[in-house]
Amino acid sequence: MSRIVLHIDRLVLRGVAGADAAAVSAAFRAELAARLAAGDGLAALLPLHGREAVRAGRTPVADGSGPGALGRAAAGRILRGVPG
Repeated sequence: MSRIVLHIDRLVLRGVAGADAAAVSAAFRAELAARLAAGDGLAALLPLHGREAVRAGRTPVADGSGPGALGRAAAGRILRGVPG
């Protein structure tokens, strides 16, 4: 069994209400973990190795979709190797 260790020192959430930050962060972590466990996204992370920062940029979600949707969408952007 292989083990993947991913360190995210800081997740900056601009424009997110303080009350929603924990839910966005939790959804972000859960989405990354699920995709990596399923084998999705590992290839996308390899080119990001050693990068000081990855900026996902604007991560659009549908109005009213909630903080969890934003966290999942941001994880998806990172796993697609967003340049930054």
